[in-house]
Amino acid sequence: MTVRVRGIYATALTALLEDVVQASPPIRERFEESFPVAPADAAVETTDDRQGLGIHGDGAAVDGVVSRLDGLALDTFAWDAALPRGAVSAGEVVDTLGSGALVACDDAGNQGFLPYSKTARYVEEGDTLRVQVAEPQPPWADRRPVLDTAVEIPGALATLVRGRAPERDGPELADIVPADPPEGWGIEWHRDADDADLDALGATIERLRERAADLDAALADADPPADAAPAVYWPGERSVYCWFGRDSRFALDGRRRAATTTMAGHHRIKAADERASSGVDFVEAVCDSPDEGEFPFDAVTRQFGPAEGDSVSIGHGKPDGRCYDLGPGEVTGRSTNGQVTVRRELTPGGTYDALGGEIQPGDVAITKVREGRWWYPTVYRGEDGETRGTYVNVCTPVEVFPRTVRYVDLHVDVIKQPDGTVERVDADELAAAVDAGDISPALAEKARDVATAVENAL
Repeated sequence: MTVRVRGIYATALTALLEDVVQASPPIRERFEESFPVAPADAAVETTDDRQGLGIHGDGAAVDGVVSRLDGLALDTFAWDAALPRGAVSAGEVVDTLGSGALVACDDAGNQGFLPYSKTARYVEEGDTLRVQVAEPQPPWADRRPVLDTAVEIPGALATLVRGRAPERDGPELADIVPADPPEGWGIEWHRDADDADLDALGATIERLRERAADLDAALADADPPADAAPAVYWPGERSVYCWFGRDSRFALDGRRRAATTTMAGHHRIKAADERASSGVDFVEAVCDSPDEGEFPFDAVTRQFGPAEGDSVSIGHGKPDGRCYDLGPGEVTGRSTNGQVTVRRELTPGGTYDALGGEIQPGDVAITKVREGRWWYPTVYRGEDGETRGTYVNVCTPVEVFPRTVRYVDLHVDVIKQPDGTVERVDADELAAAVDAGDISPALAEKARDVATAVENAL
């Protein structure tokens, strides 16, 4: 398989994967090998929030990349996109917003967002139309996939556009490429095509032709959107999203370090804040041995946050890829060893999960998280300071980013009642997650070991 890699994990992934093509200039400088400008079977791209990767392309190639990442660390997760890139659907408008419409794209109820700028006609609730997934989204994101009414077949060196021929200058060799686009399709050449040879350009068009033929056949036999919606006409590419936890990022540091100078916590720092990237690059450029020593948590948090008085959210990830915001809290303490204390005011009327009892006016949650630890405690207190109970969450190693504390919940937890009773809870949910394939047996065993240690400590 051939793979195109971009983003903050590119150097580490180039060292990990094989047959990388279309390498960026920095990658070409770091590796003593040549990288052909050839079509890619899979595209590996850092997600917008820098927490992981989107892997899109041929099914076998995508699965090959995922399998190489699977053994990186226990807190590496991978999930299929609900709406993969390039999928074409008979969509039904289910709601209209200020800038676009929400469109149901399949019989499972998965929705995408269609900007009004991407449709030539006015749409309203109940309308049906053909749409394509232009920008898929990871399952942990709070955004829906972006849709378009134009139909394209994207490739690394060129894109085929159905029903029109865009006016765009192509590479010098474009006029003599032995393959033409299929009837009814136009070519949009990409910038990387300027560096490709004739064989690569020809192979690109041949691959795109095959996919265009499959799509044409699917649409030719399909019912119109008014009769079919919501339904998938054509599945598009295989799209998988990979989430990296803290241990995964440090494992990637090791891969990167084999190729070039890499400071401790390189990927952890870059994932936390986009502003930190230039600082990391500067340290690695001027220091003789920045890869020696431990992750400089205190220096990083002093520079980028969070500081006392800052507001942070708690990103409570789930093993199936979803992520919930537990609400904002105020940082009331931060130590040099990586511990941060967060105070959250609770909304009265609900109940305490597993602990029982109603949340009263004035109740607060005091959470103490420590960077890299597989668990964290939350003590619930009343307005008078009385303890309502303690809930210890077992999770993947905690990461304390400037505005968010992140981890993936591993279901099994330990609680301590006000009378001192200690109990393990949700062990059945952990077992179910293993059966569903959301948690590996090795990670589940780690979670149980952590829960046992917490029980003994309490």
